[in-house]
Amino acid sequence: MRPMTETQPQASGSSSTRGRWAQFSTLTAALLGWMFDGFEMGLFPLTGKPALQELLGENSASTSDQWFGVIMAVFLVGAASGGVLFGWLGDKIGRVRAMSLSIVTYALFTGLCGLATEAWHIAGLRFFASLGMGGEWSLGVALVNEIWPGKSRAFIAGLIGSAANVGFLLVALLSMEMARVIDQIQTVLLQTGLNEQTVDSLLRNSAWRFLMITGAVPALLIFFIRLFVPESSRWEEEHAAGKTSNWSNSDLLAVLLGCISAIVIVIVWSPIADRLQLSTGVSIGLTVLGLVISLSGFIHPVRKYLNRSVSSGSITRQSARLITGRMLFGALLAGVALLGTWGAVQWAPKWSAELPLQNPGQQILGRSLAAYPREMTQIAMAVGAIISTILAAVAAGRFGRRITYAALCIGSLAATWYFYGLHDSFGTSFLFAAFLAGGVTSSFYGFFPLYFPELFPTAVRATGQGFAFNFGRILAAIGGLQTTTLINYFGNDFPRAGMTMAGIYVLGILVVWLGPETKEIGLPE
Repeated sequence: MRPMTETQPQASGSSSTRGRWAQFSTLTAALLGWMFDGFEMGLFPLTGKPALQELLGENSASTSDQWFGVIMAVFLVGAASGGVLFGWLGDKIGRVRAMSLSIVTYALFTGLCGLATEAWHIAGLRFFASLGMGGEWSLGVALVNEIWPGKSRAFIAGLIGSAANVGFLLVALLSMEMARVIDQIQTVLLQTGLNEQTVDSLLRNSAWRFLMITGAVPALLIFFIRLFVPESSRWEEEHAAGKTSNWSNSDLLAVLLGCISAIVIVIVWSPIADRLQLSTGVSIGLTVLGLVISLSGFIHPVRKYLNRSVSSGSITRQSARLITGRMLFGALLAGVALLGTWGAVQWAPKWSAELPLQNPGQQILGRSLAAYPREMTQIAMAVGAIISTILAAVAAGRFGRRITYAALCIGSLAATWYFYGLHDSFGTSFLFAAFLAGGVTSSFYGFFPLYFPELFPTAVRATGQGFAFNFGRILAAIGGLQTTTLINYFGNDFPRAGMTMAGIYVLGILVVWLGPETKEIGLPE
C-alpha cells in the first residue's frame, strides 16, 4: 500500500473553488449526519426508563434493567452489522449513495420506536435503526478523509466525534424543555387533527414517544446530500479501474449469519433466556461459539474481495494479510473504547435518577437538579465529550497515534473510577465527575476517524474501517450484557459494577502497541 503524499497540487481558480465547495458540502453533510446520529444514540439512554416502565408496568424494576441492557446490546449488534453492510455498499456503489440510504434507515426506524407497544418492539426497531447508524459512521469517515487534505484531517476527525456529541446534547436539552412547552406542543398536535387520546399517548411519561418520533427528522438530510455532496474522486478512480467489481453480493450472506449469531448471544443473556433455564456454562459456551461465527461472518466479504484481488493481480498476498490483520487490530481498539462507554458510562443518566440528592433545592441556570437528573447528567457528559473529542484528535495529530490512545485509556480508567468510586449522591460534584468521565471516555470517537482510515487503502477503506469500528460494538455488546450480571453480583451496587467494567481500558493500554504508527504516513492509496 503506497502512502499518499500530504501535499496537494496547486489548482486553478475555478477548480479550486469547486474543490473548496466539495470539501465544505461534504463536511457539512457528514457533520449533520453524525449530529443526528448522536441524537438517535442519546434518545434511548434518556427515554429508556419511562418507556420501559410504561411498556412493562411499574412493578418490573429488575426486568426493566435487563431489557435496558438488552436493547443497548441489540443496538450495538445492529450498528456492527450496518457498519459492514453499508461499508461494503459504499465500496461497491459509492460513498454518497450508500450514505443516503444509511441515514434514511436510521431516521425512519428510530421514528417508528414511538409507536412501540412492547419492549421487544423497541429492541427490534432499534436494531434496524442502528444498521443505518453504523453505516453512516463508516461512509462519512471514509468520504471526508478522502476529500479533505492531510494537514486538516486531525482537526476534522475531532469535529466528527464532536458532532455526534452535539446531537447527544441536543436530545437532553429537548427533553428538559418538554416540560415547559408541553402545553404548546399539545395544542399544535391537536390542531393537526390528532384526537386527544393519541396526543395524550404521545406526551405522557416524559413524552418518550414524541421524542422518539422526532428521530425521523434526519431523513430530510438526504435531499441536501443528493443535491450538493460530490462523490469521492478516489473511489471513482478505483471504480474506473474496475477494482470495485471484486465485491460480490453473495458474500453478504455470511454477514447475515454473523448478525444472527450475535443476536443469539443477546438472547442468551436476555430475560427471554430465563424461560429456557440455561446454565451459566451453557450461556458462556453459546457466547464463545456465537462470537467466533460472528467474527467469521463479518470479515468474510473482505476476505473474499481480497482473494479475488490477489487472483486478478490487483494486490499481493502479503497486502491482503496485512489488511485482514489491521481489521482485527482495529476491532480490538474499538472494542475496548466501546465497552468502556456502553458497559459503564452510558448507564450514568439512568443511575443518576436513582441517587439521593446532595442538596434538594439546588439549581443550575434556573433549573432544579431534582427535576432533571437524567437530562443534567447527559448534558454534562455531552459537553465534556464535545471538548475532548477535538482535543484527542489534535493530540494524536501532534504526538502520534499509539501514545495518544494509551493516554486516553489511562485517563478513561481514572475518570471512571473517580466518577463511580467517590459519588453516592446527585449534585454539582456528581455532574463535574460526569463531565470528566463522559468527556475522557468519549475522546476515542475523535481519535478513530483519524487513525482508522490510515490503516486501509481506498478500495477497502469503508468496509475495513467499518468492520474495525463496528465489530468492536459486538465485543462491547457481549461485555455490556454483563453489566446487569455484575450489578446483581455486587448486590445491586452499580458503582462497583461500573468500576469493574472500566478495567477493560488496561487491555487497550497494551494492545495499541501491536499496531502501526501512521502519524507521518497519511492515507494509503
